[in-house]
Amino acid sequence: MAVDYTVIVVYLAGMLGMGWWGMRRARSKSEFLVAGRRLGPAMYSGTMAAIVLGGASTIGGVGLGYKYGLSGAWMVFTIGLGLLALSVFFSARIARLKVYTVSEMLDLRYGGKAGVISGVVMWAYTLMLAVTSTIAYATIFDVLFDLNRTVAIVLGGAIVVAYSTLGGMWSITLTDMVQFVVKTIGVLLLLLPIAVVKAGGFSGMKAKLPTSYFDPLGIGGETIFTYVLIYTFGMLIGQDIWQRVFTARSDRVARAGGTVAGTYCLVYALAGAVIGTAAKVLYPNLTSADDAFATIVKDELPIGVRGLVLAAALAAVMSTSSGALIACATVANNDIWSRLRGAVRPGGEAHDEAAEAHDEVRDNRLFILVMGLAVIGTAIALNDVVEALTVAYNLLVGGLLVPILGGLLWRRGTAQGALAAVIVGGLAVIGLMAGYGILANEPVYYGLLASLAAYLVVSLATRPTDEAVLAVWRERLAGRSPELASDPVPAHQ
Repeated sequence: MAVDYTVIVVYLAGMLGMGWWGMRRARSKSEFLVAGRRLGPAMYSGTMAAIVLGGASTIGGVGLGYKYGLSGAWMVFTIGLGLLALSVFFSARIARLKVYTVSEMLDLRYGGKAGVISGVVMWAYTLMLAVTSTIAYATIFDVLFDLNRTVAIVLGGAIVVAYSTLGGMWSITLTDMVQFVVKTIGVLLLLLPIAVVKAGGFSGMKAKLPTSYFDPLGIGGETIFTYVLIYTFGMLIGQDIWQRVFTARSDRVARAGGTVAGTYCLVYALAGAVIGTAAKVLYPNLTSADDAFATIVKDELPIGVRGLVLAAALAAVMSTSSGALIACATVANNDIWSRLRGAVRPGGEAHDEAAEAHDEVRDNRLFILVMGLAVIGTAIALNDVVEALTVAYNLLVGGLLVPILGGLLWRRGTAQGALAAVIVGGLAVIGLMAGYGILANEPVYYGLLASLAAYLVVSLATRPTDEAVLAVWRERLAGRSPELASDPVPAHQ
């Protein structure tokens, strides 16, 4: 294992080195939070694919393949579908808004009355998303170094917090590109073919497994529908995803690059399910399906290759964790703290005096550090990754899907309707999870319907949004509004 350890250590050291390099570039709020809005197609596609394909998509995707066969691809497949829908239908408009958070978009659209409440819901989602990714470190570091769970969480979390705090989005973008390459080589080009060959090829797999393992709908129609509601729609509105859209150099880059990333996710989904199916042939009696990835890597891959594939698993977890962490810190600072102390005007326009530029970077760096410590502490206290992730996505979809998509698609939606949708949908989801159970399907179904009903009824019962507010919104959507004074115009337009 000495060679494998060397590969992992070099990889982790490289992540920290890129954090240090990114610190030298992040000299303004725009550079720190959205990489100066200047990513081209290649970097945008790679980083977008990296953030959406995390530990759940890699370890969890293989686990679903182990349990259900090829239909286990549906969870990651719906993530890819959501990214494709976001890229094709919404990303160009989102990129042209030139904001930093989803709540700033809601303020622009509805007139500055939805920010704090929606910010709290989005903060809870991003926090839990970061926590679930951090918990996943324990599984990988246990395989690598046989570490205690708490020590593993602290070690992995400290590395992510360090490079995220140093360079913000620039560091995260650079590390995500490396992580994208490592995942592609480790999972698609190495683990996938080796696993299939070890399992006797597709003919051998079919001979040893029930036919249900090769049924595209074997996981069940209701489960697939729930995945679509949670993950496909979740991709449309998550702060961690939108913050990557904001990094695009142009709306064309956001649309084309996101389409490439979404297509990559579809391939990755099928690869994970096939690897899990192969693991079922090789290890039919594993105690937990989620152990399938680590087991097949540890027992079937040669020295060196094993280290690279484990680095790929680390890459998957770290990319999602760092993206969720900076999103959590951005929401906490810009949508909650800054609004409560009156430092941000409606529409997300911060005070633009030059003297404040350094303070904004310092403040955002401090928030990443504080949120990172909170994530590590919460991860140590929690045990169930699936429950934490389900709570996160239920709150996101039940509370924010309707007012966000309504604002983009329905002119008659009002601030009062948006607030009602957030409050009613969020409370309904929480109450239904308490009644039906966290992992039940009903909370997101009925919570979403309650949010939609509240949005429609209250919007139609209140005065339409002021025409002046809508005029500013249309200008921003069309990309005719100038860059904020604190944001440098990208040099490569």
